[in-house]
Amino acid sequence: MAQEAVGRPPEETLSLWKREQALLKARVVDQDTEAWQRDPAFAGLQRVGGVDVSFVKGDSVRACASLVVLSYPELEVLYEDSRLVHLTAPYLSGFLAFREVPFLVDAVQRLQEKEPSLMPQVLLVDGNGVLHPRGFGVACHLGVLTDLPCVGVAKKLLQVDGLEKDALHRDQIRLLRAGGDSFPLRGGSGAVLGRALRSHDRSTKPLYVSVGHKMSLEAAVRLTHSCCRFRVPEPVRQADIRSRDYIRRTLGGPRPPAPGQERKAPRPKVWPQGGPEEPPGEGKTPEAHSPGLRTHPEAPDLGAQGQ
Repeated sequence: MAQEAVGRPPEETLSLWKREQALLKARVVDQDTEAWQRDPAFAGLQRVGGVDVSFVKGDSVRACASLVVLSYPELEVLYEDSRLVHLTAPYLSGFLAFREVPFLVDAVQRLQEKEPSLMPQVLLVDGNGVLHPRGFGVACHLGVLTDLPCVGVAKKLLQVDGLEKDALHRDQIRLLRAGGDSFPLRGGSGAVLGRALRSHDRSTKPLYVSVGHKMSLEAAVRLTHSCCRFRVPEPVRQADIRSRDYIRRTLGGPRPPAPGQERKAPRPKVWPQGGPEEPPGEGKTPEAHSPGLRTHPEAPDLGAQGQ
């Protein structure tokens, strides 16, 4: 029988979360802080981390949090930590970090204790940074709590501050001719919240890159592109692949949905969806994650999850 996560938290909890986001946001650094970030070839960068949380089909309580560390520029996996976790709250737009970040912080702390020589010099996060309703997405939250440079890499546009997936946006995407091409995501306030990046020559769908912590947007976009063998940067892709594989190995494959939920529950991001642009590990649906908020319902396409 599928387990169910708790429902929407009370308004008092949401107010506390908003207050915490505002306090932590004041600590975000949106400029380069390391010498390697300012080098055109990222000389001095040796280890790039990626994080992901995957879900058990038909179970909105259990998930797998994964941290991987890859060598740079070879992009070979040096370290992996995947663990089953129990979610404590459902997905709620704008509060993803309170669902996921505690598990990811734990993974970083375990790495620091076990293999400090393999600590990543930067983390790529499947989600948004300052591209967020309150300017403090999951990549910012993780960066501030771990004090590591972080980059937000989302697969869908989060439509905030007047950003829309309208005809103009689609025209701009068509002008991205080759891998590495990008254009700014300028909100109605005039602020540049991120950049839409064509990450690979063979990919026509852009990624949405935003500052997380301790790194400039320009360096974040260059790094994301340099880590892409396919559409999604390899650190994030490997974390996703390994988290879903851990679920299969540990639980023997996805479980069927609970009776009566077959039509309500969307497909969780447990099985890979292959394709010419999206090899296994890239075709996930945006769903629930860990202790802050995000359940199994697929996030409405308001432009990706409200992370």
